[in-house]
Amino acid sequence: MRIVLLFGLLSIALAGCQEPTSDSAAQPDGAQLYAQHCAACHGDNGGGGVGVPLDLAAFQYGVSDEFLKVTIQYGRPGRIMPAFSELGEAEVNALVEHLRSWAPGRPVIPANGHIEGDPQRGKALYAQHCASCHGSQGEGGEGTGVTFSRPRDLPIIAPALNNDGFLAAASDQLIKAAVVNGREGTPMTSFREQGLSDSQINDIVSYVRSFENQPDPNPVGNPDDEPLTIAHDSPYSVEDTVKALERAAVGRNFRIIRTQTLEDGLFPEQEQNPNQVIVYFCNFDLVNRALAIDPRVGLFLPCRVTVVEQEDGVKVMSINPKRLAYLFNNAELNRLCDEMVKTYSNIIEEATF
Repeated sequence: MRIVLLFGLLSIALAGCQEPTSDSAAQPDGAQLYAQHCAACHGDNGGGGVGVPLDLAAFQYGVSDEFLKVTIQYGRPGRIMPAFSELGEAEVNALVEHLRSWAPGRPVIPANGHIEGDPQRGKALYAQHCASCHGSQGEGGEGTGVTFSRPRDLPIIAPALNNDGFLAAASDQLIKAAVVNGREGTPMTSFREQGLSDSQINDIVSYVRSFENQPDPNPVGNPDDEPLTIAHDSPYSVEDTVKALERAAVGRNFRIIRTQTLEDGLFPEQEQNPNQVIVYFCNFDLVNRALAIDPRVGLFLPCRVTVVEQEDGVKVMSINPKRLAYLFNNAELNRLCDEMVKTYSNIIEEATF
């Protein structure tokens, strides 16, 4: 009996010792999650970058925890903020707690609740007071937080108010609070101080909310619907295909940067395969437009076409920028990359016709 009792007490003691370890291991680390998922865009300490700054006091005091949670989980479809739907509730809560660590004092959290207003009157007021920054249809300012298109003294690009993610995260009261108080540290000033009445602000909120009833202006495509490469067969030799390719590129205002073998720099020149060639070319206007939307686009812009001789003939290939653009969750970038695909396809088709 003594042995049994001792074994039972030991089991209870061990279970008691193990439980805190299990709980501790289950607690997500908000700072670590932020560094892993958010810091690359929003800065190590929330100061902003490609993404908007999160440490602005006016922002912290103007949004609720629920707004932050839904934003993390749903993102901004078609904008640059992806959805982190793979994160569980505990991880999202830990992230929000970490974000709140940058705001001293008690945040002023707007309450939930529907606001009655006249969307038609709000539409006129929106056009007069909001459209210059947020776009005539609420599509937001162009580009991202650190694009070439914004003045360097502006910390943020005006967010898209017609975005599904924003409308899902923001309550009527939260939108109203932003209009009433503005966003200190940004171009968004208090509309109440500009002389708008409470009724007029309610009309604006009602109009912004009406964007929910309109078709998604920035549908995010599915990368799996796009081929990885733009590829064509050439009826010509590698040498003739390369010359045709260079002519076609120059004819579309591209500048030839250089032409080299695939093995250039890897083997002595006499040992390189002359039937595997890369043609580098660039249209600087197109590149500048892409970089203005998102500087990270430089990571995958094609700017080159490969010509190789295989057993079944000569192939001409380029990566498909639209397939990669989908990874950036930016409808504006998707549209530009769609233009790029057409341009590259036309160049390759002309060279292989």
